[in-house]
Amino acid sequence: MEVSEIISTFEKLSNPNEIEGMKRFGIDPNHTYGLRMPVIKKIAKNYKNNHKLALDLWKINNRETRILASLVDDPKEVTSEQMDHWANDFDYWEITDQCCINLFRKTEFAYDKVYQWTEEEKEFVKRSGFSLIAVLAVHDKKKTDETFIELMELIERESTDNRKMVKKSVNWALRQIGKRNLKLNKLAIEKAEKIDKIDSKSAHWIAKNALKELKSEKIQEKLNNK
Repeated sequence: MEVSEIISTFEKLSNPNEIEGMKRFGIDPNHTYGLRMPVIKKIAKNYKNNHKLALDLWKINNRETRILASLVDDPKEVTSEQMDHWANDFDYWEITDQCCINLFRKTEFAYDKVYQWTEEEKEFVKRSGFSLIAVLAVHDKKKTDETFIELMELIERESTDNRKMVKKSVNWALRQIGKRNLKLNKLAIEKAEKIDKIDSKSAHWIAKNALKELKSEKIQEKLNNK
């Protein structure tokens, strides 16, 4: 009943103009209702911590149903197998990142999946690993600097992967670690400079892009005022 109710809501709110615009961001127009994120989040408030509903929604290969699944699931009920299953279903960047932001980072398996997925060959599974590093760097305030210093080794290791969706998430992870505090900023800059010396186009891009932000006046001022 809940699934049909949700689908009915999506259909009523469907926006053809948004669907057309989403093509530019790699979203399949045949698998979206064209709803913006604030609208999906508002709907999610009515179905919080509903694990069964999340699993049912995920079975429907649609942008909105899968993003909603990540928003309504209960992190305490999510299994390692479920995370692997979902990650292997990822086929574009938005759903990958939304699952990491909304759900995966809150599970007990988050750091295990970082180490597992960053070694995977499948493009969006690997992206999941680095996207997870990025969101954990932002949201996990309790972790020590040493945790993220260790994770920077994974960033260096995979910096030569030239696939667009991987290198962008590797870059994202490095930048977010470098914005946690002054110590990690200094170490992330050093890591970026080391990566820049690798004979790889993707490594150069990751390093240059990260250095531009991490050394910026805006970030330095923000960190110094913490």
